[in-house]
Amino acid sequence: LVVGSDISRCPNTPWPTCRGYLHKRTHSGFVKGWRKRWFVLKHDGCLHYYRHKKDEGKCSPLEVIKLEGAEVGIDSSLGKPFVFNCVPQSGNRTFCLCATSNQEMKRWLEAMDKAIHPVRQNHVWEDVTLHNSNLPPLAIKNPECLGLLHQLDRNTDMWVQHYCILKDGCLYFYASIRSTQASGGLYLQGYRVNEQILSFKQSVIELKPPSEEFKTFYFCAENNTENQRWITALKASIKKWLPLHQAIQDFMNRPLEETRM
Repeated sequence: LVVGSDISRCPNTPWPTCRGYLHKRTHSGFVKGWRKRWFVLKHDGCLHYYRHKKDEGKCSPLEVIKLEGAEVGIDSSLGKPFVFNCVPQSGNRTFCLCATSNQEMKRWLEAMDKAIHPVRQNHVWEDVTLHNSNLPPLAIKNPECLGLLHQLDRNTDMWVQHYCILKDGCLYFYASIRSTQASGGLYLQGYRVNEQILSFKQSVIELKPPSEEFKTFYFCAENNTENQRWITALKASIKKWLPLHQAIQDFMNRPLEETRM
């Protein structure tokens, strides 16, 4: 499944995210020394870096470093403070990085250490969705909505058609109604559903993520009536999944007689 939400990977213990400027030591090119780069540690445990902060989300990263299994530690051999090294498990390259303060260095080391040693948990709901993704579309029981949707590919500005099934906050994609299994899908917990008008004045369904770590998706049905049907169904399906703090608050706000065991 294509991940839309963090719950698909590790619902109870999300991997940390961390972002900020670090100086990266370089030995290539005409300029040797330290270059300031914008680093982003994402939920998937990969460290991305860009030339500038403004490039995040707009440009491809200069490099992506998978941290799981890597070695990270402070390097005092250069006589420069706040320097630490990262040696990925794959490859023999060492990334030498420098923070702006001891506090910043500790923040990065702690976040990277959690990405290096991820805690994985099995989740019964994930097993159910993976099971559903291996079924033909009409074999999924009690779908909340089904039909054709066109998804906007932001890289090509082209619309790609899917036959879609919505079930329990997960949107499954099929090449056609006759497909034997899903070609992909989105976990939509925490997403907000809005109706938007794009530049060509077409009404579309916008799925806005709970965090900037995830993508915004745009869909369009065959007509406005179908759009509204999907919007209503998506909102209802996502609403079933409450953040834990909200569920606790809702429980505490209920009348006393309803909360007694």
